[in-house]
Amino acid sequence: MTGTEPGSVQSRTAVPDAALLALLGSSDESLRTAEDMLDADVHVRGNELTLTGTPADVAFAERVFAELILLAGRGQQVSTDAVRRTVEMLSDGGADDRARIGESPAEVLSLDILARRGRSIRPKTLNQKRYVDAIDNHTIVFGIGPAGTGKTYLAMAKAVQALQAKTVNRIILTRPAVEAGERLGYLPGTLFEKIDPYLRPLYDALHDMIDPESIPKLIAAGTIEVAPLAYMRGRSLNDAFIILDEAQNTTPEQMKMFLTRLGFGSRIVVTGDVTQVDLPGGTRSGLRVVRDILAGVDDVHFAELTSTDVVRHRLVADIVDAYGRWDAENERPSLRSAAPRTGPPQERRSRRR
Repeated sequence: MTGTEPGSVQSRTAVPDAALLALLGSSDESLRTAEDMLDADVHVRGNELTLTGTPADVAFAERVFAELILLAGRGQQVSTDAVRRTVEMLSDGGADDRARIGESPAEVLSLDILARRGRSIRPKTLNQKRYVDAIDNHTIVFGIGPAGTGKTYLAMAKAVQALQAKTVNRIILTRPAVEAGERLGYLPGTLFEKIDPYLRPLYDALHDMIDPESIPKLIAAGTIEVAPLAYMRGRSLNDAFIILDEAQNTTPEQMKMFLTRLGFGSRIVVTGDVTQVDLPGGTRSGLRVVRDILAGVDDVHFAELTSTDVVRHRLVADIVDAYGRWDAENERPSLRSAAPRTGPPQERRSRRR
């Protein structure tokens, strides 16, 4: 580092040729994003990256660009989202400790779970990586968090990965059909046509991860099963990767029934959002009480995801936070738990100088 103005310092780093274009991004937009998010002044000429500012600002910017250069050196394009998430991860306390245990931004953002048609599925936040690691290391994992945090999608990716690695023989995907009483009975069609809107998001995720032409064959062979939760009763599920989605809409009795289906060689991932309960008023959510029930049980892990882990449009995180504040101010658990739906759930689908 060298000094410039009083109280400021300057740092110069040579960026490897192989990483330079990936670091800059399309039309230098990744570099512009870094400039906007960092307090240090960023300047690139040729292969030299110059950072100018206070010692603390320059030191932080050096850490950010070290991670981005490492990411680019691994052959990955450094997107504006990767820049933003790198800055956010390093801004959190304990970043140095996390780096020592393999949780640096470059490690998180380069962990491929599945690759299909040139597109990789990987965690995008530290909590998502911890969630994925927990699935590898525990028999039962609960992924709890708001909409858009990737809890179901990442679980599906891990299930497909396990099937491809032959560590399980089949994938079982299930959701509670909340309106599986009179209202569902009034819908036209066969039972499976009636419950299809509840299960459709699981099929959609499968289509992202498996060749669509092979899915009907896998379902017909029993290798993949997509069914409502009621179909799990009385079964023992061996050598399977089992995902229970929308688990906030189970009763405590249904949750117990589901968890006790666990057989030999199987693993379970339960996902849900305790702020979006669609059960009739007064009915307890099985997902809300299961943590107290299973606290201290070995090989059961609870992974918490928050608005900072939202991977949809950035407004989604702001919306989640705004509703959380509103609920807290009005002393209500959530709008959704107070007003259950009357139909099937609707899934919606830096400058180079």
